[in-house]
Amino acid sequence: MTSDARPPRPQRRLKTWSALGQLGRIPSEYEVVTHHLNYTTRPGRAAALESNPTTPANMWFLTYRDKSPLQAHDWTGFRDPDEITYRTYVTMQDEQETVVEGVLDEYDAVRHDTRLHDRWVDCLATLFTPTRFPVHALQMCTAYLGLMAPASYISNCSVFATGDLLRRVSLVAYRTRQLADASDSSIGRAERNTWQHNEAWQPTREALEKLLTAYDWGECFTAMNLVLRPTLDQILVRQLAHVAHDNDDELTWLLLGNLAADSDRCTRWSTALAEYAIGQHQGNRDVLQRWVARWTPRAEAAAAGLSRLFEDLPPRGRAAETVERAAHLARHHVLREAGLTG
Repeated sequence: MTSDARPPRPQRRLKTWSALGQLGRIPSEYEVVTHHLNYTTRPGRAAALESNPTTPANMWFLTYRDKSPLQAHDWTGFRDPDEITYRTYVTMQDEQETVVEGVLDEYDAVRHDTRLHDRWVDCLATLFTPTRFPVHALQMCTAYLGLMAPASYISNCSVFATGDLLRRVSLVAYRTRQLADASDSSIGRAERNTWQHNEAWQPTREALEKLLTAYDWGECFTAMNLVLRPTLDQILVRQLAHVAHDNDDELTWLLLGNLAADSDRCTRWSTALAEYAIGQHQGNRDVLQRWVARWTPRAEAAAAGLSRLFEDLPPRGRAAETVERAAHLARHHVLREAGLTG
């Protein structure tokens, strides 16, 4: 007696790129070198790290990442709009540093800083050279975000943003030394005192010190990339660049313009991530909006404090209202792009 039953078909062998899911195409270089790089999010894990799940480190990941109010069905579906990889990042920033080096050498050769107005140099000593302190705080928080992010596609964005902020700290420090060598001002000696005691800086300092305690990865991301950084970058990069140009400081204007590209890149992936989170789970909109509401007053207080310096210090300054309004519009634009405002 014969049977019509057919033997079971052999299980289909996995293809080279099966770990990336059913793409129906060969993955891009960006996807190949970015997918599932974060060991603490490996499939089938009992805990983030290979130790007792109740150890402090594992409980930290469990509390502030895995049980974050910001949840998604699959965080690995997020993609950086710029698709930055280590290779493209290093190449891109090497080119930018070549540009910066050329600008610094060109203006140093003609003794540019010796022709700056004394009042403008004093303004730089209050508004520009102390920025290595707040930018270092942002750098630390961005590095933390890279550690805690729930997918390597997010971690990589944060790691490259950390590199951007380190680049800014280094450039501000270099420019500080240039200005100190060319003038008899307090530049290079008083920045810490300005950061810790100047009244106009204290709301910014308070906001960033509180940011350092935003341990939940989602709140850290929202507070920093959607609220505080758009506000501060508008003031300390774009508005300061405009005022530098108005006060015949072309070198500072050009350097800040170069750094603005890093801020724009951070904005692109941050708004894309917020949009992705909302697309994954509609409840994430409310979660993000609650964090935005919590951190917006701190951003507004920081903007109000710093804006006064633009009116009081430069020989040719800007009205505090103008600077504060520009910061508000910049933050509102980011939130609108993220899908969090109408």
